[in-house]
Amino acid sequence: MKSIEGNFDNPEVSKLLVKHFIELRSVSPEGSTHVLDIAGLKDPTIMFWSLWEQDQLIGCGALKFLNKNHGEFKSIRVADKFRKKGNGIKVINYLINKAKKLKLGNFYTNDLEKSVKNSDLIIICTPLSTYKTILERISDSIMPGAILSDVGSVKSNVVEIFSKFQNKNFHIIPAHPIAGTEKSGPEAGFAELFENRWCVLTPIRRNDKESLNKIKKLWINLGSKIYIMKPENHDRILALTSHMPHLISYSIVSSVLNVNSKEKSQVIKFSAGGFRDFTRIASSDAIMWRDIFLSNKKNLLKTIKEFEKSLNLIKNLVKTDKSKKLLNIFSKTKQIRRLIEKEKQD
Repeated sequence: MKSIEGNFDNPEVSKLLVKHFIELRSVSPEGSTHVLDIAGLKDPTIMFWSLWEQDQLIGCGALKFLNKNHGEFKSIRVADKFRKKGNGIKVINYLINKAKKLKLGNFYTNDLEKSVKNSDLIIICTPLSTYKTILERISDSIMPGAILSDVGSVKSNVVEIFSKFQNKNFHIIPAHPIAGTEKSGPEAGFAELFENRWCVLTPIRRNDKESLNKIKKLWINLGSKIYIMKPENHDRILALTSHMPHLISYSIVSSVLNVNSKEKSQVIKFSAGGFRDFTRIASSDAIMWRDIFLSNKKNLLKTIKEFEKSLNLIKNLVKTDKSKKLLNIFSKTKQIRRLIEKEKQD
């Protein structure tokens, strides 16, 4: 794999960056300045590279110098045909090696055990199905007094896994920041991601106030609002507000696969805003959502059952031309939207 510094005039590099900018800006808060365009990447405090396999563009990434000893990764992107093939980690490893040579930071590793040794705080940010394996590998390397947390979207399952390690000498505070977009990975992050968003904490030991306060302070400093909740309550609520909408989106978008090619092209061509919203949600990371559905199976199945009742009711009202009853249902649903707007969760 070869790298080329700069190279902004290359049409392939320019096309990849423009696509990256458009996608990031589409999910960024209004007024956000974290997305750098090509002019921004040419700033003297930034070094940019494109990475190539023979003559094919794999991806790109940049290092922004914050000061003499600190920096951050910017504009990490893998070309579409090279995604899901382990090339993202190649780009990140390349940037890590560059950071080492430039003496940015003081510790770099891809080794799980080494990564947690002497760490005060460890936050697991991986698919739920990996938690058990990760904890089995790192638990003996976590130093006494450290705090272990996570960002998983299901909490009962996480608490069950974490509880098997609570006799160790570290503290466990599971967490779920309710924030994000359909994008995933380090390139999808931005500075305002957690601002005015809820972060739910589900501590295993309620008397572990010192560790709890440290985690609360971390998320508050990132802009989040804190809510402490029992894990089973969290999972019931999120099954309705997050997991079920994703399941419906996957189902609706999947239905397009069953139409003939002519109709499919017309569906895509004339897709209205509602359908496009469903496609955005359904483009979320497949592994992550598979794990969420299976980890919260009990609550999700119950929510599906309630949804089926509502769907059948509306189906019968449409079938029997009950216009007043339909209007009544649709009017009531508007009230939920107003409440969400009032809570500033839009």
